[in-house]
Amino acid sequence: MEQFDDWMSDNKLPVGAWIASGIELLKTHGAGFFDALSNGVRFVIDGMTTALVWLPKPLLILLVAVLAYALRRSWQLTLFVTLALLFILNQGYWQETMETLSLVLSSALVSTVLGVPLGIAAAHRPWLFRAIRPALDLMQTLPTFVYLIPTLVLFGLGAVPGLISTVIFSLPAPVRLTHLGITSVPRPLIEAGESFGATRRQLLWKVELPSARPMILAGITQCIMLSLSMVVIAALVGAGGLGVPVVRALNTVRVDTGFEAGLVIVLLAIILDRVCRPAERERA
Repeated sequence: MEQFDDWMSDNKLPVGAWIASGIELLKTHGAGFFDALSNGVRFVIDGMTTALVWLPKPLLILLVAVLAYALRRSWQLTLFVTLALLFILNQGYWQETMETLSLVLSSALVSTVLGVPLGIAAAHRPWLFRAIRPALDLMQTLPTFVYLIPTLVLFGLGAVPGLISTVIFSLPAPVRLTHLGITSVPRPLIEAGESFGATRRQLLWKVELPSARPMILAGITQCIMLSLSMVVIAALVGAGGLGVPVVRALNTVRVDTGFEAGLVIVLLAIILDRVCRPAERERA
């Protein structure tokens, strides 16, 4: 048995070396592409952060409260959102919150733009869903630090590797839930549309998407939550935001700073979840 173990160890497949060689090959021959992509992503994130910080804080709080009431028609939620934002401002984490919000919204937007069409295509082509399912499983189960390393090598320190790692982590949610929503459309609805002579495009836009809308919105909401859960990990590669004080508190064993930043992250998560989640009547 020991000889078998030794033989297996001595004949190890160089999987790590193969992947490292592939990453190095990409870095060597695709430097221009990765630099252009990095500059473009950094410009978008910095521009969004600048716009959020440029707005007067009372005005931004008022706009978010109005948006919350317009979407949910709940004065309780509006009051909570207002008090939560005032608490974040009081604790001195407004700049970090805006940086985190920019990263979360950017990554959620990219994941939605990629995930929803891919989920629709997978719902209409079962072979495609069978082909991408292993990749989706790998993206959800692979430890985040594993694909954080190659993105760090390709894009360097900053918000870009954090955003790309966040997109990899959150992309399966909109893909799976969009696929589930489209495939769950009642067959009689589709047959009724076909009986009226609807084309495939008309069936998609007028039957399938309206019926699957609550599930798609749930996937987008879950994507936003997954993106926010990456805030601390993204801070490890220089992404900034609320993860920075958490990491700093962890390194210096500052209980007060860690608790304050953690509470701000929780409040931001609750605000995004309550405002963005599908309405109860849509889920029903």
